[in-house]
Amino acid sequence: MKTLKKRRRVQVILLTIFALILATGLIGYGMRDGINFFRSPSEIIAEPPTSSEVFRIGGLVEEGSLVRGQGLAVQFRVTDLETSIPVSFSGVLPDLFGEEQGMIGTGSYINGVFEATEILAKHDEDYMPAEVVDMLKEQGVYQEPDGS
Repeated sequence: MKTLKKRRRVQVILLTIFALILATGLIGYGMRDGINFFRSPSEIIAEPPTSSEVFRIGGLVEEGSLVRGQGLAVQFRVTDLETSIPVSFSGVLPDLFGEEQGMIGTGSYINGVFEATEILAKHDEDYMPAEVVDMLKEQGVYQEPDGS
């Protein structure tokens, strides 16, 4: 009788381990295209990604760099106040998108230009994406918004 209990216990443990491995594999498989890493312009210049890699870039839209082209095409430069990267985007920009404003773009870095598929902008005059705030704090240039 003891042998049957031990065998059953081992079977349950092995089945549980197998189920955990399977669940972990399925979660990883499901998220393989949904994970986008955030990078600053300085990080992109230091270690350029492959042209097939999709990631997020964040920073401030450089003053005087916003150029609207034909139709929905837009070019601008995003900066972390150390380095700037040219960005091209074809689509509708958020209403609050503008120069010297925080933004995050999703896309790929191809031939020295970040080709964005999605652009996110701040929500109100005090909002800046958390990743951008952290990056600016690391560089010592972030200033807390005044409460007025």
